[in-house]
Amino acid sequence: MKLFFVIAFFSVLHIRAKAQENIYPAYTGNDLGLIYSKTSSQFRIWAPAATKVRLSFYKNSTGGDAYKIIELKRSVQGTWITTLPGNHAGTYYTFSVEHNGKWLDEVPDPYAKAVGTNGKRAMIVDLAKTNPDGWAADKSPVLKNLTDAIIYELHVRDASIDAGSGMANKGKFLGLTETGTKNTAGQSTGLDHLVQLGVTHIHLLPFFDYNSNDESETQNPQYNWGYDPLNYNTPEGTYATNAADGAVRIKEMKQLVQAFHKKGLAVVMDVVYNHTGLTAKSNFNQIVPDYYYRKTKDGKYSDATACGNETASEKAMMRKFMIESVLYWVKEYHVDGFRFDLMGVHDIETMNMISAALKKIKPDILLYGEGWTAGESTLPENKRALKKYASQLNNIAVFSDDLRDGIKGSVFEAKERGFATGDITKAESIKFGIVAATQHPQVDYKKVNYSKAPYTNSPGSVISYVECHDNNTLWDKIAISTPGAANEERINMHKLALSIVLTSQGISFLHAGTEFLRSKKGIENSYNKPDSINAIDWNLKTVNNDVFKYVQQLISLRKAHPAFRMQTQTQIQRNLSFLPASSGIIGYRLNGSAVNDTWKDIQVWFNGNATEQPLPTQWTAGYKTAVLDNEFVTATSVEQSIIKGYSCVILYRD
Repeated sequence: MKLFFVIAFFSVLHIRAKAQENIYPAYTGNDLGLIYSKTSSQFRIWAPAATKVRLSFYKNSTGGDAYKIIELKRSVQGTWITTLPGNHAGTYYTFSVEHNGKWLDEVPDPYAKAVGTNGKRAMIVDLAKTNPDGWAADKSPVLKNLTDAIIYELHVRDASIDAGSGMANKGKFLGLTETGTKNTAGQSTGLDHLVQLGVTHIHLLPFFDYNSNDESETQNPQYNWGYDPLNYNTPEGTYATNAADGAVRIKEMKQLVQAFHKKGLAVVMDVVYNHTGLTAKSNFNQIVPDYYYRKTKDGKYSDATACGNETASEKAMMRKFMIESVLYWVKEYHVDGFRFDLMGVHDIETMNMISAALKKIKPDILLYGEGWTAGESTLPENKRALKKYASQLNNIAVFSDDLRDGIKGSVFEAKERGFATGDITKAESIKFGIVAATQHPQVDYKKVNYSKAPYTNSPGSVISYVECHDNNTLWDKIAISTPGAANEERINMHKLALSIVLTSQGISFLHAGTEFLRSKKGIENSYNKPDSINAIDWNLKTVNNDVFKYVQQLISLRKAHPAFRMQTQTQIQRNLSFLPASSGIIGYRLNGSAVNDTWKDIQVWFNGNATEQPLPTQWTAGYKTAVLDNEFVTATSVEQSIIKGYSCVILYRD
C-alpha cells in the first residue's frame, strides 16, 4: 500500500511538472537578449515563471555594487522587457528573477553575446566595432561536396602553448593567426603547418565560454577541453588577451576565423548543447527553473550526458535557443560547420530543423556529431539522433566508431588490438568503414563489431576516423596494445591506420598531431591535465618527418582522386568491389572512370598481418604503383607480388 502511495505521489509531481511546462508560452520573436544601438539598448528576457525581473548594471566585469537597477515590465509570450536610452557599450549587466517569492542568482541571460571575467556578467557590446579590418570581405572556402572535407581536430591552447611552437601568442586565439612560425629545426608550425598538411576544415574544440577555468588567474597554467558550457554565444576568455573585455574576445576570435579563411581553411565549431557545466546554478535554471532540462519521473535530472544533467531539445524554447545560437555563430563569426557533442541526446526533429535553418544561409555548411549518449535518457530512443537512425538525419554526419575500433581496437579496452595492430578478425569492420556504413553486397554485416546493418544511405553521412581528443592517441594506443612490437613496426601500424582512414569513403577526420605520432604519455583522459600532457610537441614533426610526409601525401592523393570521395551509395555499390584475398588481407578495386577520376582503375590493399603476404598477381598485373608498403613511390609498372606486414599498397592504371 505504501508503494502505491509513493508511486501516486511521484506521478502527481510528474503530471504537475508537465502541466507547468505546457502552460509556458513559447516566444516567437527574434529579439531575445540585447538589441544594441548607439542610441539605446533593448533587453528582452524569456522568464514566464517569474513574478519580477531585475536588470543590474555594473562598471566592471567583477566586483563593486550595481550602479543602476531597473525593473523589467512583463511583455508578450512570457517575456520581460526594458529599454535603456543612450550609448552604453562597455557596460556590464546581469538579470535576476523572483521565483516563488525568492530572488534567484544574478546571471547573464542565455542569449548574452559578450561577457566579462569568468562569464558572470554580460556586457553591452557594439558588435560592429569587434570586426577586424576587412571583415566584410571575409569569404569562407567553398565545400563542393561533403566527402571533399578532410577535418583536423585541434584545441586552441594545444596548438601554440609548447615552447617549441614558435608562436608568440601562446594558448590564445591570436596564436593561430600567426604565420611564419617554426619549430626549433625550422619547420612550419601552427597555421602554416595546417596549410602545408593540406586539410580542409579545422575543427576547434569548444571555444564558447566554458565554466572550468578561472579567467582571473593568469599566472598559473590552467587546462580544460571546455565541454562544460557556461555562456553559449560568446568566446572563452582564457583564449583572449583580455578576458574582462567581451569585445576583445569577440574580435580575436574573428581574427582567427579570418586568418584561416585567407589560407583556404574552413572553421568547424565544437558545440555542446546537450548539457550545461552547472546544473542548479546554470543560467538556464536561474532564469526559468527546470524548464530547459529533462527530468526523470522521480524528479531527478535525467543524465544521458554523465555530466549531471541533459537539456531538453524537444522543448520549444530550448529548440529555439539551439537554432538561433548556431545561426548567430555563422552570421556573426562566419563559422563554416558544427560538431555536436553527444548528439544522441538531442531529438532528430530538432537536429533536422537546425540543418534546414543553416542550409538556408550557408548551403555548404558541414554538420556532424556523436551519434550516441553517455547514459540513458528520458527521451524515447526512436526520437534520438543516434547513429542507428543516421539515415533520418538530413545533411548531418555521424562518427563511425565501428571503423575506429575496427582499426585499433576498442577505445574502452586499452590493450585490445584492431586490424591495423594485428587482430585480423576485425577485417569486416574495416570493410564496413571503407563503404562508409552504406549498403554493400560484399560486406557481411553480421561480422561487423558494433553495427549489424548499414545505418546510412550516403557516404556524406559518415565521419571516417581512428582517433579524436577522447581516449588514448593512436600512437599511445598502439604502444599500449602491442607491448612486444619494435618501434618501426608500430610506425607501420600507425601508417596503416591512417591509410585506411584517408582512403575510405565518407568524410575523413584526423586528430591534431597524428601526422607526426603525437603522444599524451599514455594518459587516456586528458581533459584537465597540464600542458605537459596536452601540448602539441612541434619538434615531433622533425623527429617523425617521414610519417608527416606520408600523411601529407595521402591527403593530396585523396584530394586529387574523386574515386576515394564518391558522393552516393549507388556510386559505391557500382564502383567499389572487394577482391578475393587471403586471411588478414583486404583488397578492393575502384572504377575511377565512372567518377571522372584521372586514374581509370585503382586497387587498394591492406595487410593486417605482422608478416609479409603474397598479393594475387592475377589482379595486380599491369598496374602502376602509387604506394608500396606505406611509402609513396614514383609511378612504375612493377607488378607487386607481396605486401609487407602492417602495410598499405595502392596501385592504379591511367
